[in-house]
Amino acid sequence: MLPLRDWDEGTIASVARGMVTSGDWVYPTLYGGPYLNKPPLVEWLMAVGYTAGISEWTSRLLPATVSAMAVPLLYWIGREVFGQRRPALLSAGVFLTLLPVVRHGRLAMRDGVAITLFLLLLLCGLRSKKQPVYSLGIGVCLGLIALTKGILVVLLGLIALVFFGVQIVFGGESKGGQGYLNSLNLEDVDTKPPQSAFPNCSEERGDLSKALLKTPYIWLGMALGILPVVLWYGAQLIRYGEVYWQGHFVSQSFDRVTSTIEEHRQPPWYYLLELLKYGWPWLVFWPSGVRLAWQQRQQSWGRLVLVGSGIYLGAISLMGTKLPWYIMPLYPFMALAIGAYLHHGWHQPPRWAVGLLGLIAIAALTGGTYVGINDQQPTLITIGIILGLSVGWATWQLWRQRRHWCLTLLAALYLTLLLLMGSDFWLWELNEAYAVKPVAAMVAQYVPPDAEVVTTFSYGRPSLNFYCACNIVPLSGQQLRDRWRENLYVLAEVHHLDELPPYRQIDQADSIVLIQSFTQ
Repeated sequence: MLPLRDWDEGTIASVARGMVTSGDWVYPTLYGGPYLNKPPLVEWLMAVGYTAGISEWTSRLLPATVSAMAVPLLYWIGREVFGQRRPALLSAGVFLTLLPVVRHGRLAMRDGVAITLFLLLLLCGLRSKKQPVYSLGIGVCLGLIALTKGILVVLLGLIALVFFGVQIVFGGESKGGQGYLNSLNLEDVDTKPPQSAFPNCSEERGDLSKALLKTPYIWLGMALGILPVVLWYGAQLIRYGEVYWQGHFVSQSFDRVTSTIEEHRQPPWYYLLELLKYGWPWLVFWPSGVRLAWQQRQQSWGRLVLVGSGIYLGAISLMGTKLPWYIMPLYPFMALAIGAYLHHGWHQPPRWAVGLLGLIAIAALTGGTYVGINDQQPTLITIGIILGLSVGWATWQLWRQRRHWCLTLLAALYLTLLLLMGSDFWLWELNEAYAVKPVAAMVAQYVPPDAEVVTTFSYGRPSLNFYCACNIVPLSGQQLRDRWRENLYVLAEVHHLDELPPYRQIDQADSIVLIQSFTQ
């Protein structure tokens, strides 16, 4: 199991361990101070996992499990909006084989959990038309999203509100709807027309709207969802007051929308570049899927794709602070659009994509082999060969107009991702700095539990803090010299040693040397 990576993983895991060791699950802390960043639902999941021991494996176990549930949820959403198995399966398959979804869903982070809860919200809303009891889940999911990523609930809630509002005002065909079937001339459909969910309620738009608002389940669900959010946030504001308001709502929420935080400034087209980097090969079909959604905008699936993609991508593109994982909730809408397009071309495969898929196959085969040989990594060679040959086979099937070419591509990507996730290469951010576990082992061996440790490294590393079970503060220059008389334990980079006052060297792990300051 690869170690936790810096920033979110290391920080969230440290907060969760603090809950376990202190027994306080209401007021999260980070090394003795209040944790103001995000609400604690994911930390609660991790803390439950820590009953089996504290490690990177138990840190990722429950968040990753919840994140994985997004795949079947997207399938069931597809069944609701398409009314057919094939496009729903294709959409879920595309979602399952998107590299960012697989990578981030496996991490101890909030994004995968938030996506699962959002998809569950959409599914509950879609099914509440036929069974009102499902509307309970709308409010509950909104509350859980708020306890997962805070202000994100506003954006995701807006998407759900607009989509369901459009469905109510303009109507729309989903399960059994003949508009989608006739326009695409497809088979294997559920032909039984949908039944009204509410007693004495027709499918007329006004009656449906009244029925949705009158059913007690939706209001009960809202109450159940809002109550824990109000109680938890109220508890934080009562204890911390203005500090929590400024630290959580202003600094970590509103400021991220309106301004640039921690130098994460990017152009408005930043997330399109992220798609260009990590969306292949499915990105080839996304524009065609969006165009098909526009052509089918009278259908539920088209509205969901257009509303979700348009609002979410537009909002994050205009935000002042941009981080790579902010794009994650876009991928379910992207998968639905691509799944619909693949289904649309089932009988007439899009031969225009042959050239692009062929280039991807050649790039994977030659690039993977070259990098693997150059770095002496047989695993990379294997991944490159399997990906190149299997995508090449799918490309040949596409050229020959074989219907199952996309199933071959799905299988190829799944096998490739399986190999990648079983290797040490999937979490490439670990290569950005020194390995933390050998350094943490050195600290555990030589540093007394209550001693203070600092580092000359350019920034603090949350993953190192987690494995050392303490906060290692970066110090350098005059700040470090001013404290040299305190007999500090210092994790110094090798190239900084000549710049330091007299010290006692204790041990070394890679490029990090553990020393103790002293005065002559």
